[in-house]
Amino acid sequence: MNDLTAKTCVPCEGGVPALAQTQIDKHLSELGSGWNHDNASNEIQCTFKFKTYYQTIAFVNAIAWMAHHENHHPDLEVSYNTCKVRYSTHAIGGLSENDFICAAKVDTIFKHK
Repeated sequence: MNDLTAKTCVPCEGGVPALAQTQIDKHLSELGSGWNHDNASNEIQCTFKFKTYYQTIAFVNAIAWMAHHENHHPDLEVSYNTCKVRYSTHAIGGLSENDFICAAKVDTIFKHK
């Protein structure tokens, strides 16, 4: 199990600095290979592909359940057989460990689809 998946998100209302690039790079190396850091939008993102619409929506629903329990919610772009997942911590205008915790949990959901 990835160390990130064993963690739980901590509420973030601002007042803390966003992660530095070295921390972002470290956490990215702990995620599946599809995740990347978009410097322009200051978020991490990954696109997941499926065979059917039903599989895509089941994945989206599993992410929604996890996001509700972590109280940290991604932006999702859903089409017939793909789901693009994007994370950033809006309260701090950048990335926090919460983004990587949830991304690691999304990877786990995808592996068990």
